[in-house]
Amino acid sequence: MTIPSSFDESRRRHPSLAAPVTDRFAHPSEKAFAHLLTLYGHSWSYEPLEFPLAWNDAGQPVRAFRPDFYLPERRLFIELTVLEQRLVTKKNQKVRQFRTLYPEVDLLVVYQRDFVALIAQHGLGTIANLAA
Repeated sequence: MTIPSSFDESRRRHPSLAAPVTDRFAHPSEKAFAHLLTLYGHSWSYEPLEFPLAWNDAGQPVRAFRPDFYLPERRLFIELTVLEQRLVTKKNQKVRQFRTLYPEVDLLVVYQRDFVALIAQHGLGTIANLAA
């Protein structure tokens, strides 16, 4: 009987051997981003929390913001924004309001140009290729 070496154990935990990311994402870019997070060894949750941004007179939330990813080890939320510019303005308003209401919560916004550079760096093509 042989005792597995620490090298063997590290190979078993390699991110490329992790279970495949499921198709529960709102956009193909989110699935690609999830694959990259897994590749780099980050544990993550997809849209785990919704933060109310506005309430009606009865105190019920009527507007909210749900960041795309949460990285528990870093205590960081990530919002992936690969929308057309006309839609980014609306999302930026939500992000500003979120930061005002929840200043203690860390949020990283990844914009389209940064995401495009990231997928190009990893040879994943373009956003249009991800959707195909």
